[in-house]
Amino acid sequence: MNDKTNFVDNPKSYWLNMPPHTSYPTLSEDIDVDVAIVGGGITGITTAYFLNKQGLKVVILEADRILHGTTGHTTAKITSQHGLIYNKIKNKISEELARQYADANESAIRTIENIMKDHNIECDFYEQSAYVYTQQDNYIDRIQSEASFASSLGIKATFINKIPLPIDIKAAVRFEKQAQFHPLKFLYPLADEFTKYGGKIYEQSRVVNLEQHSTYTLMTSNMKKVNARQVIIASHYPFYNKHGLYFSRIYPERSYVVAITAKDNYPGGMYITAEEPGISFRSQISDQGELIFVGGEHHKTGQGEETTHHYDTLLNVAKETFTVQDVPYRWSTQDCMTIDNIPYVGHLTSNTPNLYIATGYGKWGMTNSVASAMILKDLIVNGKSEWQDVYTPSRHTISASTKNFVVENINVAKELIKGKFGPLPTNIDIEVGEGKITELNGHRAGIYKDETGDLHVVNTTCPHMGCEINWNAAEKTWDCPCHGSRFSYTGEVIEGPTVKPLDMNNDVSTIQKLFKDDF
Repeated sequence: MNDKTNFVDNPKSYWLNMPPHTSYPTLSEDIDVDVAIVGGGITGITTAYFLNKQGLKVVILEADRILHGTTGHTTAKITSQHGLIYNKIKNKISEELARQYADANESAIRTIENIMKDHNIECDFYEQSAYVYTQQDNYIDRIQSEASFASSLGIKATFINKIPLPIDIKAAVRFEKQAQFHPLKFLYPLADEFTKYGGKIYEQSRVVNLEQHSTYTLMTSNMKKVNARQVIIASHYPFYNKHGLYFSRIYPERSYVVAITAKDNYPGGMYITAEEPGISFRSQISDQGELIFVGGEHHKTGQGEETTHHYDTLLNVAKETFTVQDVPYRWSTQDCMTIDNIPYVGHLTSNTPNLYIATGYGKWGMTNSVASAMILKDLIVNGKSEWQDVYTPSRHTISASTKNFVVENINVAKELIKGKFGPLPTNIDIEVGEGKITELNGHRAGIYKDETGDLHVVNTTCPHMGCEINWNAAEKTWDCPCHGSRFSYTGEVIEGPTVKPLDMNNDVSTIQKLFKDDF
């Protein structure tokens, strides 16, 4: 009898299961615009929509297909509840900036709802309560404090000691009037609205360079230019390293989702644990009936244990909580984390008045991205935003997180050294569907054997800043442990910050031939 809870198929996001929606062209000529947005995820599309309504000539440049990156691999919770964040902001920074953060994210919830109603968008939008719960005594006081302080900020927050899920808990905080939706069903129509009124979207148009003259010039991989008065970098991890030292202020994390069907009825609500590693739950109505998303198991990209184990762990959590019948979907995603857990949104630096960035949503991208879009629109149109102080990348309050800054950069240095000087096997066995790193004739090579038995060999040095990649068995990708660049097994770029594929030069081709001869 076939066990439907075994992982047989490759990971696939539920959101991307809908039919292909876009066929926007590749940029094929030089153009001039008011605002160029790099990145076609929720931030890029929402910001473009807002700016277009202000009469600006706006273009979106997307390296792949819009919404196929992090936006297409989210859990899609529309909530101002981002773990126990409000007391953290108050204690480390200030109560006023905690209030700005709350206002921004609560406003984002209502903005999504208003846009949906204005354009009659059917996107599986449902109001839900969001819960942070704990099964440990040492979190009770923190949760009680979070409920009290969040309530003082105007959020409908309540301290409780039971939740609808069949889990025994010690305490929880409940945020009311939160929501969930299908992000692509919301954003594809929004992209249509943007283009209907003159906006332009170019897919398969990776930006590989940015130069500043009297305006900004963006160069795509096919050598086409976009001249723009203002530029927004909304490419998740910023591809541009010349200013701001963002590579030292952001670190990437991967997390995982299994989507199950169960005999049990889901009780409603969205949930996440206060303790680490975090586990989250939410449901989704689908053609297969009710799906339950069980998410979590985060780790730094390219680091940690065998990635397939994370799916196994989440499935075990699901089986402990529900009577699992099937696992039709599973996927992983990548999030940019900042050193103080608050996104960077605003001017790239204080010396780049027309160059903007939005990144570092730390797993809470649905509301933070829409809040970012509102901030960027206000900065560009009005020169200021009511929430700019808490989000600004140039905030002086980051100094309160100096310890995190040091720890994260020591980690990058450690991974760089380990990759360069760590010992490697010179004689390996490799099975179909496996990727391994070996040393052959003095070269470091990443080797993958496909289903036909053919070998694919790549140079393992990441083109971004020279770190050495590792194999991700769950997704069959090469991942950089330093800054999170990801590549297919043939070396093509899946995720930045790199803009270049893995090198497959003549030396590597020689290694490939030698390796095949060994077999």
